[in-house]
Amino acid sequence: MARKTESAAPDTGAEGAPGSFVSHLLELRNRLLYAIVGVGIVFAALVPFANRVYEWLAQPLIAVLPAGTSMIATEVASPFLTPLKLTLLAAIVIAVPWVLYQIWAFVAPGLYKHERRLVWPLLASSTLLFYAGVAFAYFAVLPLVFGFLVGTVPHGVAMMTDIKAYLDFVFAMFLAFGVAFELPVALVLLARMGVVNPDALAKKRPYVVLWVFIVAAFLTPPDVISQTLLAIPMLILFEIGLFIARRVRPRDAGDGALTEADMDRELAAYERDNPTSGKK
Repeated sequence: MARKTESAAPDTGAEGAPGSFVSHLLELRNRLLYAIVGVGIVFAALVPFANRVYEWLAQPLIAVLPAGTSMIATEVASPFLTPLKLTLLAAIVIAVPWVLYQIWAFVAPGLYKHERRLVWPLLASSTLLFYAGVAFAYFAVLPLVFGFLVGTVPHGVAMMTDIKAYLDFVFAMFLAFGVAFELPVALVLLARMGVVNPDALAKKRPYVVLWVFIVAAFLTPPDVISQTLLAIPMLILFEIGLFIARRVRPRDAGDGALTEADMDRELAAYERDNPTSGKK
């Protein structure tokens, strides 16, 4: 009985552990190389337009700057290096689906069928939500935040933002909103794992609202506009995630748990489709 349980995993590499370990390392290396090559291709395609990409990113601030003012570069190499850094970061963001696919291709052989059916929707939804968070930050949040900050500049003070500092600020905002928009995915995963009870969580909604505003204040600049603009979508996404989580049963409640016979059948099917798996 114990031996069957140990062999239930799709790919254990029981024959020749060193060879199996090396093959996993080679597969990991190949997937990393594929991901890097994908990012490199996107980066190479964007490099000729590096300055235009930065101009597009700087538009929310430039649009609200007073007449006669502009952004500045306080370091000698900043006008050259900052657009390149932005282009590389943009290439990574654009290539996220390709990178996630490489991660999926590496871990998929070690997952059961019911786990593979769950991973694909989670990967797709998390990617789309991250992009939605970045788009919301660029088109809705940054114009309002910069308009507020420019409007608070004291009389006689010229606001001239360094291009490197601007890039760091904007990408921090993108990361904050992109991660915050993953809240529904996190709730569904926690409900699926049985870590949280959606009904019990709904009863603690006032505490959730408080913590959402605390997190928003921590992730955003010290102004009430950006804090509110992050907190409100998070609360909406919390309700969406709660709605979905109530319809997701924990793994140990039935359909997520496999019997030993189910695991043996999946192992037999995997070995039939991969006759050389685990062999030297």
